[in-house]
Amino acid sequence: MILWFVILYLLASVGIGLFAAIRVKNSKDFAVAGRSLPLPVVTATVFATWFGAEAVLGISATFVKEGLRGVVADPFGSSMCLILAGLFFAPRLYRLNMLTIGDYFRFRFNRTVEVLCTLCIVASYLGWVAAQFKVLGLVLNTVTDGGISQSVGIVIGAAIVLTYTTFGGMFSVAILDFVQISVIMGGLLYIASVVSGLAGGAGAVIDHAAAAGKLDFFPPATLSAWIPFIGAWMTMMLGSIPQQDVFQRITSAKDERTAVRGSLLGGTLYFGFCFVPMFLAYAATLVDPVKFSALMEQDSQLVLPTLILQHTPVVAQILFFGAVLSAVMSCSSATLLAPSVALSENVIRPAFSQLNDSEFLRLMRVVLVGFAATVLMIALWSDASIYRLVVNTYKITLVAAFIPLFAGLYWKRATAQGALCATIAGLVTWLALESFGSPDAVWPPQLVGFLAAGVGMIVGSLLLPSGGSPLLRSLVESVGSVSPSRLPATSTSRQMSPLEENSRTV
Repeated sequence: MILWFVILYLLASVGIGLFAAIRVKNSKDFAVAGRSLPLPVVTATVFATWFGAEAVLGISATFVKEGLRGVVADPFGSSMCLILAGLFFAPRLYRLNMLTIGDYFRFRFNRTVEVLCTLCIVASYLGWVAAQFKVLGLVLNTVTDGGISQSVGIVIGAAIVLTYTTFGGMFSVAILDFVQISVIMGGLLYIASVVSGLAGGAGAVIDHAAAAGKLDFFPPATLSAWIPFIGAWMTMMLGSIPQQDVFQRITSAKDERTAVRGSLLGGTLYFGFCFVPMFLAYAATLVDPVKFSALMEQDSQLVLPTLILQHTPVVAQILFFGAVLSAVMSCSSATLLAPSVALSENVIRPAFSQLNDSEFLRLMRVVLVGFAATVLMIALWSDASIYRLVVNTYKITLVAAFIPLFAGLYWKRATAQGALCATIAGLVTWLALESFGSPDAVWPPQLVGFLAAGVGMIVGSLLLPSGGSPLLRSLVESVGSVSPSRLPATSTSRQMSPLEENSRTV
């Protein structure tokens, strides 16, 4: 019964995604859903995009082993990322009316910064999407009782997600997210009530976790404990902000206010619901301590699926795997689309300057297929945990892209030379420490790289000769005072960039 439900659910998801594809008329529809999404859909897509493999299986398994302190990066850092993005980045970025976050780096700085930051952003998605594919394989392997191996399951799941994302783009992602959020919330809340009864009540689970020290969040009052803690928190809190998927959710909204409110609501919702899988996984250790202690040693990611299959009724099993599939498919489709659009727009398209809009749309779809194939290979060959695959991906954007984005928006004296110095200093420092530093070092490599990027921005902007277009610099500095109603509509042919069109108005 569970297997047939999974098959029907996957087919229905593909059908909905392909139905949404009829609304894709041009590249703007494919990349940012025509900037037309209302608040409920924006909130749903912000939540569903982030509530994926690591939220259901990765965070829960890490919490059982390490407690709240072990999940400081996600959900604490990741939810703060969405809230900070809504408060400080969404208003300014939405008004610029751009297709990708890479466009901002070109318009504010130069082509070199655009390509370098875009490549770092695209690279950061490899581990994230691979984690989603691994969970799809795990689910198919579990519901078929080993009839489908995890490797074959990964391939099948990737093919399904790729199908509707390639045709429907952001419209398919948004509509499926809106549908799947109800399955995620309803399914997990019902399962929590069932498992709570098996474990002796929610109070008993929480009391046991507190007595075991799993609810201790802050580390001991020493630098050797606090510095790694801050580094882990910052990795996703700041490293996730200069990401194309976050940018797409901001710019897909129908107006600036919707972009801000959707990001804030989605981040808050994400933070609250991440505690449901954590509760379920820890309750499993009380339901059958011997069996689940053995699973923790073997593969902690199997704790939650095993609990559901062996200790809950069929209805709960169907709802659980429906929720997992909803979370993973919505997350993987969005994170496939985001880097593919960025790579097409900011790295490949400039080499083909004569492309019209329909040809550019075709290019984005081809790049999407190629990126999916690359990630599929990583998912098949990597033995890293789901949680680590996700958390480690944001180190590169923390050290390479956050400082140029933040300084470009909030520091008038930031220059292209400063942005280039920041990116190079952050990357070189981080890679050097990752390769040659001690694994027991107090200072995490990504935190040192982040600080080096900040120094690089200041030194490069103040000490090196400045360059670039004064018009573009003055334009970006004045964005905060430009009313969205004064900005002309973006041309779907994109013969002239939105920011260059807006410069005439300014």
